Amino acid sequence: MNLGYACINTELNSRKGDDRITTNRSMIKRTFQEKGLEYTSELVLQNVTDLYSIIEWNEQNNIKFFRLSSEMFPWASEYYQDWDNFPNIEKIKSILQDCGNLATKYGHRITSHPGPFNVLVSPNENVVQNTITDLTIHADVFEFMGLSRTPYNKLNIHCNGVYGDKESAMDRFCKNFELLPESVQTRLTVENDDKASMYSVKDLYEGIHKRIGIPIVFDYHHFKFNTGGQTEQEALELAMSTWPDNIIPVVHYSESKAEHQLDESIRPQAHSDIINELPNTYGKEVDVMVEAKHKELAIQPFIENSYET
Repeated sequence: MNLGYACINTELNSRKGDDRITTNRSMIKRTFQEKGLEYTSELVLQNVTDLYSIIEWNEQNNIKFFRLSSEMFPWASEYYQDWDNFPNIEKIKSILQDCGNLATKYGHRITSHPGPFNVLVSPNENVVQNTITDLTIHADVFEFMGLSRTPYNKLNIHCNGVYGDKESAMDRFCKNFELLPESVQTRLTVENDDKASMYSVKDLYEGIHKRIGIPIVFDYHHFKFNTGGQTEQEALELAMSTWPDNIIPVVHYSESKAEHQLDESIRPQAHSDIINELPNTYGKEVDVMVEAKHKELAIQPFIENSYET
């Protein structure tokens, strides 16, 4: 089992001044419009350079699984169609290729989780087109890194909407999937939701996987609020059955912040800062992305314990 964390290394990100290491340098749109592509390129260069440092840190700390930030290329939708003319693009590509080579050398799994505004089930053509754009940008970054066109390097999304008719919505997902470039299609996965009105593992299996074959990422915490009439083991094993035989499935794990803080005013679906235990994998081999607010600090005790024993 590999344990992973998402997007931000809190130790490196908390350093002061020039010692800060992060891939999340961004800006508001007004700044982008005023300072233009040259300034944007400078931020991107800093972001991708720091990604290399994060991969090195992960290796030194026995962490082999990392989710990339979606912020490495600020306002990429404004310039991604003309990568060749983006300032410093060859240097950026070279650094990203070095990052990909380093991850491959160390056996690190790199994935991404594009945000909730990605809605392939939407009946709105503009929303779908924006989704295609954002997913393409994420896939382009993976291409620059030389990462595999497989769900080993997954781009994971939710359906993010029912629109009064779940079956029709999943039908749109499958039809819009055909509009995606191969670089996205070959990496795309879909995840179960944390509301009973949304998509369970069984929904995703019947309505999406059976039609277009993409894998399902099982989220333990979400499952508690939307079981689809299955036990946890049944849902996990159904999700795992959708993955290619030669690729270890990814699951997501988090715990309830409300339970951790004994505060009923907190939304029970909210993620806790740390985790108190690891998920029951029922003897199955999975890679676990831990979605906790304290990032690498949440998984380090478990990793250190595994090396001690």
